[in-house]
Amino acid sequence: MIAPLTADDVTLAVERRNPPRIPMIQAKWWGEGLREQYGARLQEFDRFPDDVCMLWIDAVDVRSMGLSWELPTGTAHDAAVVIDDWAKLDEFIEKLPNPESDYPFSLLAERAEAAHKQDRYVMLAWWQLFFERPWSLRGMENLLLDYYLNPDPVHRLHDALCTHYEALLRRAVSELSPHGFWTSDDLGHQTQPTMRPETFDELIRPYYHRMGKVVDDLDVHWWLHSCGNNTPLLPALIDAGVDVFHPVQKHTMDEQAVAREFGDQITFLAGIDVQHTLQEKDEEGVREEVRFLIDTFDGPGGGMCIGAGNGIVSGTPFANIEAFLEEAVRYGQDHRSRIA
Repeated sequence: MIAPLTADDVTLAVERRNPPRIPMIQAKWWGEGLREQYGARLQEFDRFPDDVCMLWIDAVDVRSMGLSWELPTGTAHDAAVVIDDWAKLDEFIEKLPNPESDYPFSLLAERAEAAHKQDRYVMLAWWQLFFERPWSLRGMENLLLDYYLNPDPVHRLHDALCTHYEALLRRAVSELSPHGFWTSDDLGHQTQPTMRPETFDELIRPYYHRMGKVVDDLDVHWWLHSCGNNTPLLPALIDAGVDVFHPVQKHTMDEQAVAREFGDQITFLAGIDVQHTLQEKDEEGVREEVRFLIDTFDGPGGGMCIGAGNGIVSGTPFANIEAFLEEAVRYGQDHRSRIA
């Protein structure tokens, strides 16, 4: 068993202040079908560390809100339209959960207390922020049209969500004392951001800045997961206060160029490619990719964590997962000792 890093050690990596090794975060991200494929055999990977204790919540559970209309079932995620008419927005906002009373934090509090006693880095986490959440409510196609046809209700929705997130985060920090906050917005396609930079600046960036101010006031790190090519948006994300970016998706972003341009401004949770590298390469090919990521992102002061780029899905060779985890520890320790 490899002992997890302390909270201070992970903080050193995030803040680029010379950690003892590269933190492993979301490295054992078991995705669709993997547990069914390997079952209890995945417990063999318990010997590798989880350097962060993740506390997951559902920030907006629409099925618990008591909305007056029937919610869709059995449809694709991007077509499960909850707010099919903007006339329903007032009721939706009115019935958003109360951050002070509608979230039972008792179980999370027990986990947080145990992690703090073990000197672990604790992370509050929820999926979806100001792009993923709205398109899950409006449907992807509707929302992209709304950006041009209905910007005012988009702003109203974003403002309500942001106010809700701010209050929820403040309560969580007060009761759970996390060191970091993890969330997601898949802002990119394979070749470019999903929207024009001007659209991002107008409709989304102001709310990122509000979240950035809250996490700064609360003195927690902000970790953002966003798939696709986010390169043109990184300056705006850094300016808004994002501390750690994940995953720098292979074949969409140029890892070396990104590290060279932004490595002194933001920390990267570099995610190994789960689509091709882990699925298709042999063990040595996987180890070679791990070394490439570490050589690229781990600077003298740190500034790097390592994990899976997304969920590791069924069909991934067991030996490749083991090679990834072993090399991340072995070469990560070796690289830190050589460049620190």
